[in-house]
Amino acid sequence: MEAIAQSGQEAQPRGARSMGLGNAHTTLGDVWSVFNNIGALSRISSSQVTFAYDHRMNLNELTTLSAGAVLKGENSAFGLGVSSFGSELFSQKQIGIGFSNQLGITSLGIKVSYFQTSIEGFGRGASPLIEFGGVAELTPELFFGAHVYNVTRSKYGNNSLERLPTVVKAGISYRPSEKVMVNIEAEKDILLDPLIKTGVEYNLLDRFWARAGMNTNPGKLFFGIGFKPRKFHIDYAMTQHPALGFTHHFSFNYLFSEK
Repeated sequence: MEAIAQSGQEAQPRGARSMGLGNAHTTLGDVWSVFNNIGALSRISSSQVTFAYDHRMNLNELTTLSAGAVLKGENSAFGLGVSSFGSELFSQKQIGIGFSNQLGITSLGIKVSYFQTSIEGFGRGASPLIEFGGVAELTPELFFGAHVYNVTRSKYGNNSLERLPTVVKAGISYRPSEKVMVNIEAEKDILLDPLIKTGVEYNLLDRFWARAGMNTNPGKLFFGIGFKPRKFHIDYAMTQHPALGFTHHFSFNYLFSEK
């Protein structure tokens, strides 16, 4: 099961905006926070639904489909996220529901998910897991975020000796204006070496955004663009891995009335 822990999509980020930023996303308050940091979810401006397609190395067996829905309250948000990775030979699916609440300068959240892994010839295993996170607005320009995935150290299934990854992330975001955002983040799977993620987002025109990011361990480059009319957002990102080549990410959000 060690290979599963290394190659699966258990704690992988979702959404092309995040991917374009090198997945330095802990402080981002958008609809994809339902996957990336539930604590930031209450920072969104309106109820939304979203869909994403992630295609790796031109192999259908390495495709991830994700969808989510968020209901925005006055100072809170409820979110539902579902995703599916793989093929008939090996697949991972999860469904989760989370809640986030804004308390002054701090936004906190918790999410409960049900995660299932299936391997042809070996059967399937599933278990619940819990994650939590938060974001603090230290100043109007500076934000701090943190997130813990699988705090319960859940296993792949009742009959498995291997545990799902437990991942801890923390990062800061500097936003000197509405047009510029610079993020830096550290991530640590408790069984793997740490990695550093950086990302930059810049508003080229009124509704067009450009993004770039970089990771260590292994070194990877990320590029992305976004188009944001009033009622929907379209984002695309491309990831370059030194050994595995390119990965393409696409996501679409539909926004309901602003709060």
